[in-house]
Amino acid sequence: MLLTLVLFFLSAITIYLSCEYFVNGIEWCGRHMNLGATAVGTVLAAFGTALPETAVTFTAVVFGSTPEQKDIGVGAAMGGPLVLATVAYGVVGFALWMNRRKLNRGDSVIRVDHKGLAKDQLAFLAVFVVKVGLGLVAFAIKPWLGILFLATYGLYVWREIVSADTAPEEEELEPLKLRPKNASMGWAGLQTVIALCVIGAASHVFVSQLESIGILFGLSPHMVALLLSPVATELPEIMNALIWVRQGKERLALANISGAMMIQATIPSSLGLFFTPWMLDTPLLIAGAITALAVLMLWLLFRRGNVEAKSLMAIALLYCGFAGYVAWHFMH
Repeated sequence: MLLTLVLFFLSAITIYLSCEYFVNGIEWCGRHMNLGATAVGTVLAAFGTALPETAVTFTAVVFGSTPEQKDIGVGAAMGGPLVLATVAYGVVGFALWMNRRKLNRGDSVIRVDHKGLAKDQLAFLAVFVVKVGLGLVAFAIKPWLGILFLATYGLYVWREIVSADTAPEEEELEPLKLRPKNASMGWAGLQTVIALCVIGAASHVFVSQLESIGILFGLSPHMVALLLSPVATELPEIMNALIWVRQGKERLALANISGAMMIQATIPSSLGLFFTPWMLDTPLLIAGAITALAVLMLWLLFRRGNVEAKSLMAIALLYCGFAGYVAWHFMH
């Protein structure tokens, strides 16, 4: 038990420190590629930080030898978007509210491209509704629809790069941590890749210890897959959000979360369709309904164009409600 707790906290600290290097490196990569903050967050950063949770789904559905192991992959594919739509956005609001004095933000208003984020919520919701709907029916060509999800993500990336701002931010970036006096594309890319590898390894350890803690407390594998594993695998996005908001760059933080949500709506879903029957039980359907509700609330907030930190913090309460439901469901 002691070793499990030590590894748990050490891996969490490692993920945070590695994310410091990752966000620093990815910003320099974006600067060299002449990409603006939105494209850096939704494409470059999101793809990198989404690897741990995608790896969990891939390993479970492809190499899982029992239905229970494959269920963990399906649970991760449904739990990831739920955590991002509730906890991750709530963390952005909390971090901005906590740092409002340091950042001179007395009103704690989120400074982002509200219209762009509102469109992202609708795009995610359209894909997510199809994803959940497929979990209710069974038919012969259903596995082949996974290709459409992959194509959808490719189209999303193309749209983000073409339509997003292409001019880099005017503000000064922090010196490259690995090579402060030579922030070339080569060194920035190397720092980003190394940080990503460390994040992936530390995330694997973190998830393993979290599952061990769940077993020690008598939690079922399904509950771990729905509640604990998604929070663990989404930790890089949450850590990135904390780092960027602390620097006053909530635009990057929210773009990273928005891009990661689109990845979670497409790539893990395609894997689930390819390798499992993709039939959703009641807890998974409830997770889908709460995710859709959170995204609708986010769409209304961003559409209004004046989002305060406390509004994002309130959305995180939906996850608390889901956690209470899952705990009640498995105890009965």
